[in-house]
Amino acid sequence: MSQPEETRVRDAIQQDPHVINGLASVAEALQVFQSSGHDTLVIEKRSPDDEFGVLTISMIARQVFARNRTPSRVSVYEVMEKPAINISGNMQARYAIRLLARLNLNVALVVEDDTLIGTVGLRELTLAEAATELTDTTD
Repeated sequence: MSQPEETRVRDAIQQDPHVINGLASVAEALQVFQSSGHDTLVIEKRSPDDEFGVLTISMIARQVFARNRTPSRVSVYEVMEKPAINISGNMQARYAIRLLARLNLNVALVVEDDTLIGTVGLRELTLAEAATELTDTTD
C-alpha cells in the first residue's frame, strides 16, 4: 500500500497577489477587490525592514461598514492586520490549517526565499485538504 500524497500549501495558493499601499483609502481597496476578483490584498512594506500587512473584505465589513464609517475617509492602514503571518508553500496544508485556526486567522501570506509568492486562506486550504482526503478514501 502506498503512502498517501500530502496536500501542501502551494496546492491551495492564490498566486499573483495584489499589493496596495497602506495609505490608500478603503474605497480604493474595494475597487481593487472588485476588479481583481481576489479576496485578499497584501499591504506593501514601507521599507526593507518593514513587514507586509493583509486586508480582507471581512476586515472592511467589520471595521468600516459595521461601524458606519465612510470607505473614502478610512485608510487601509487603519483596517489591515500587520504583521501578516507568513508560511512556506511547502508546509503541509493540515498544519497550515491548524496554525490559522489556533491564531483565529483566515488568511496567511505564502513566502519562499524571502519572496512573496501568494496568499492562502483557511477556506482554500480546507477545500484542498478535503479533496485529498476524499480521493484517499475512494482509492
